Amino acid sequence: MLNVKLYDIPDADIAWCPGCGNFGILNELKTALSELNLKPNQVVIVSGIGQAAKMPQYVNVNMFNGLHGRTLPVATGIKLTNPSLVVIAESGDGCTYGEGGNHFIHTIRKNPNIVNIVHDNMIYGLTKGQASPTTPKGVKTTLQFDGVYIDPFNPIAVAVALNASFVARTFMGYTELTVELIKKAINHRGYALIDILQPCVTFNKHNTYQWYKENTYILPEDYDPTDRKKAFEIAMDTSKLALGLIYKNDSRDVYEDFHPRIELF
Repeated sequence: MLNVKLYDIPDADIAWCPGCGNFGILNELKTALSELNLKPNQVVIVSGIGQAAKMPQYVNVNMFNGLHGRTLPVATGIKLTNPSLVVIAESGDGCTYGEGGNHFIHTIRKNPNIVNIVHDNMIYGLTKGQASPTTPKGVKTTLQFDGVYIDPFNPIAVAVALNASFVARTFMGYTELTVELIKKAINHRGYALIDILQPCVTFNKHNTYQWYKENTYILPEDYDPTDRKKAFEIAMDTSKLALGLIYKNDSRDVYEDFHPRIELF
């Protein structure tokens, strides 16, 4: 196992609020990379815009910071160009499911061999607290003064419905589970979604650390993630959110297998 400090950036000016869940995800990602013995030059993190999208600026690997909602096509292009790289697309629930919702759907369809980590704090944190696609119905925000009136977007259900090859959800407060899911996603061949629940301590006073612990549960060890029907039932049950590897399909074709690398030089 490589020393986790290998991925540190000394004197990084981290712009997250004290207590932000992003700190936990940062440590969990670096731990997963170290346990997989991945050297910094073997990894590239692609991000969009937002608080979560600052992640690659704090990890000593290759990085590309792109436009709002355009993380996934850039990540797919990088993987096509250099298939030997571990490509991680990382951004928030707004950037991925809102501005990037169309890319989210069609990346699942294409099934490139990339990892998609979504920092899901159920709010737009960078732009001061308006509702995001995953904000629960009824929650009052800095813009929705009377509460959100529409049901939230369900990324897990959408991913399972589209037959995504790897669909997982975790809470960053469960470090061991999160690290293991990141490692499994990296080792998986195909598109891998990890929806990581996390609090925004500044702008989301509803979905707190305590709320996530009280409103989630970890799937049992005997759960079968290849059962798509059961996975969809679990995804649709939002009374309490399931954590773990919810669905996996290893039989799907991988996008870059049909697009051989073009040698440019």
